[in-house]
Amino acid sequence: MECWDAAVSSLSLALMVLAVAYLLRQTRTPTRYGRYVPADIRCCSARLGWLVQEVPSFLLPLMLLLLTEPDTEQPGRTRRGTGRKLLVWTFMLHYFHRSFIYTFLTRGRPVPLIIVLSAAIFCSINGFLQGHHLLHCAQFKDTWLTDARLAAGFLVFVLGLTINIHSDHILRSLRKPGETVYRIPHGGMFEFVSGANFFGEIIEWCGYAVAVWSLPAFAFFFFTVCSIGPRAYQHHRDYQQRFEDYPRSRKALIPFIL
Repeated sequence: MECWDAAVSSLSLALMVLAVAYLLRQTRTPTRYGRYVPADIRCCSARLGWLVQEVPSFLLPLMLLLLTEPDTEQPGRTRRGTGRKLLVWTFMLHYFHRSFIYTFLTRGRPVPLIIVLSAAIFCSINGFLQGHHLLHCAQFKDTWLTDARLAAGFLVFVLGLTINIHSDHILRSLRKPGETVYRIPHGGMFEFVSGANFFGEIIEWCGYAVAVWSLPAFAFFFFTVCSIGPRAYQHHRDYQQRFEDYPRSRKALIPFIL
């Protein structure tokens, strides 16, 4: 498959414009999901919804990997070496967990169909964008595997993934199967922020963007901040209104700051 530079740049810029638009929309109308879903909205089960919306970001890069043939190596350049595939699998790791592990562990509320559809479209586009760019467009020097940005970015990604998974575990442990009640989460990053799971995911994609060091990766990181950052604030405000004894030292998303 040939590189479509114009398409990659256009999709990346469109992603950033969409991120700003989504951020502005959420400041006026909070996203209707989870505890904020009205009774009259059509929904599907949380497990089915998460699977349908997240799995395209795993399957599309996987398909590109399987269909991609190795290039002839060029002096001073590597097109599809081990490091390149490592970054693709790094991206896919998050969505493997979301699609096939988190999905079957979640005890969340039903998800509105419109959100499932919108998320599935986004994950399809972004999954193709990240996979296609890494496998067919990005150019790296032979020495890039020892670059500090790659090592730092990968470590930050692992840190964010760990925070995200641990925070999800804490949230699940607050409910018994079948319960829909809300309780104050404690432990891990929840001691510092209300949106610990969101904080972890933002850290993940920040690390990914640093490791890849490209416009598509940065565009995805920017979209993540604009889309789930407001949700952390929304949760923070709901916790404060719901519980009189909610810890006042906690911030919404960024420890000690915001």
